Amino acid sequence: MLTITTQNHEQTRAIGERLGRMLHKGSIIALIGGLGAGKTVVSQGIASGLGIDEDITSPTFLIVKEYTSGRLPLYHFDLYRFDTPNQLDFFSIDEYLFGNGVCVIEWAEKIEHMLPSEHLRIEIQWLKEDQRQINLILKGEISPDDNNYQAIIKSMRGQRI
Repeated sequence: MLTITTQNHEQTRAIGERLGRMLHKGSIIALIGGLGAGKTVVSQGIASGLGIDEDITSPTFLIVKEYTSGRLPLYHFDLYRFDTPNQLDFFSIDEYLFGNGVCVIEWAEKIEHMLPSEHLRIEIQWLKEDQRQINLILKGEISPDDNNYQAIIKSMRGQRI
């Protein structure tokens, strides 16, 4: 686990941007945090790191927004309005989770049992004013390929915001 404290919106976004530069096809980012914690800000940073130049907004009413203008497609989920995982039964989330892009899932705790065992969990906690505590947590087995979340966390360690 890596814990980073950011002091403002720009630093929180910069964390996402650094992650976005390191993510690969099949990467899954599970964002956890309360309302206003900064999940969408991190998502915007990830999109920027992927080279996506579109305006990234929370897809609360759409479930998922797809962005394809970057080096990899970004599938941005917002599950805030979901009360039960059964609400996703009509939706083929596996096509995204095991697809050719990067999945960023806000309110991912609502479908935690549906996520592949290997993913990067990012817990964001509002501390005060614009200050956030961001915990990057490796979930699952350590894989030897380029999609290794442990390597991403290691690369983030010690970097200045």
